[in-house]
Order: sequence, then C-alpha cells, then structure tokens
Amino acid sequence: MFSQLKEDINCVFDRDPAARNWFEIVTTYPGVHALQAYRLGHWLWKKELKLLARMISTLARFLTGIEIHPGAVIGRRFFIDHGMGVVIGETAEIGDDCTIYHGVTLGGTSWDGGKRHPTLENGVVIGAGAKVLGPIIIRENARIGSNAVVVKDVTADASVVGVPGRVVVKKQDVEKKRQDIADKIGFDAYGSTADMPDPVAQAVNRILDHIHVMDEKQDLMCQALKSMGVHIHDLELPDLESCVLSEDEQNKPEDNDAKIK
Repeated sequence: MFSQLKEDINCVFDRDPAARNWFEIVTTYPGVHALQAYRLGHWLWKKELKLLARMISTLARFLTGIEIHPGAVIGRRFFIDHGMGVVIGETAEIGDDCTIYHGVTLGGTSWDGGKRHPTLENGVVIGAGAKVLGPIIIRENARIGSNAVVVKDVTADASVVGVPGRVVVKKQDVEKKRQDIADKIGFDAYGSTADMPDPVAQAVNRILDHIHVMDEKQDLMCQALKSMGVHIHDLELPDLESCVLSEDEQNKPEDNDAKIK
C-alpha cells in the first residue's frame, strides 16, 4: 500500500513541474486524494462491501470534485492533474502511467449492463474537457486533445482532436518530409517560418509539400524512362548558397552616389 502511494506521489513530480515537495502533494493535490480514496473504495468493492465503497466515493467527490466509481480498474502511477469535474465510470479500465486533466469524462453510451465504459492502455494522455465514451479502446501512448469527443477506438501513438474525434496525421512524419525537401533546395523551413503568423507558415509548408510531390513524380518518370532504355543524366540541384546574400552583404549600406550616376 505504501509503495503504491509512493509511486503515486513520485509520478506527480514527473508530470507536474509545479510540484515542490511530497508534503505539498499529499496535502494540496486533489487528484492524489481522490486516487487514494478510490483505492480504498475499490478494495472494499472487491470484498462485496459495495455500499461502503460507494459512500467513500461520494465523500471523495464532495471533497475533491473528482468522481471515480469504485468498480473501475485503475493501474499504477495514474495522475489526475487539477481534477475538477473528472468522471470515471464503473466499467472503465485504465492502464499504467496514464494522465488525465480536469473536466475529462470516461463515460458510457448505453443503459445496458456489462462493459460500457472506455479502456485506456498504458501511457495514454487525455486533455482537459475531453469526453471518451463507450466501450472503446484507447491504445498505448495515444493522445486525446482538449475538448475532443471520442467514440471510436484509437490506435497506439495516435493523436485525436475535434468533435467527433479524428486522428491527425503524425506531425513528425510530415515535418520530416518538409525538412528533407527544404534541405535539398537549400531552404531553412523552420528558421524562416518559426516566427511567422500561422497563415504564412502554412503557405510556406504547402509549397514545400508541393515541391516534394513534384520531386517524387519526376523520380518516377525518370525510372520509367530508364526502364525503357532511355539514357538520362543524373543532375544535381545547383548550389543555392551563392544566391543568398551573407549577413554582411545584407547590412551593407547602399551606394547612393552610384545610383545617382
């Protein structure tokens, strides 16, 4: 019991930079209080003392604003950040190292008995205000964005946003392609768009995506021609560094006299 409490406290240090010491966590973190009340209630629930378990759950909800049904199954190192408005239903199952934020609901979509609440596998993170509904499975290390409404299974490592929830393209894959084509043409995509307004950054990124697709099409055409026996010289892109003014050249004052002449 104490080893599990120690794990619950240590995971707060890992995931909340505002946590300063164990005494502060034990006395001021409602997520920790609700989790410990749940663990006691769940133990009583398994001992068939269900009324007492529900009474402890209700008291914990009154004190913390977090409602966890004692019948739910929660793994180790579970962290509820802030916590107000969190609801976890009776047949919900949560794996190890999961994190949820305030306003999250793990709810059901049916009045029938049996499994009716979500299952979260290890490492899942659910943003504030998200609703995960029904007997669905959120696979390992998935991320649910704030205020998303998820009613379908989510694959491992996926990110879900919107209403209804939809899986977004893995950002690292898209950015890698953009960076590859930017390097190829001598253009620093990140350096040029990091401080730009979003519409400008998106426009530049779309141009890079278009160039990438055109390159792929050209490569396919060259391969097809070579397979037909056509000899094609492999050409490299010209060095663009000579086309870019150095910092000294950019800061060099203009020769007004020369312009007048």
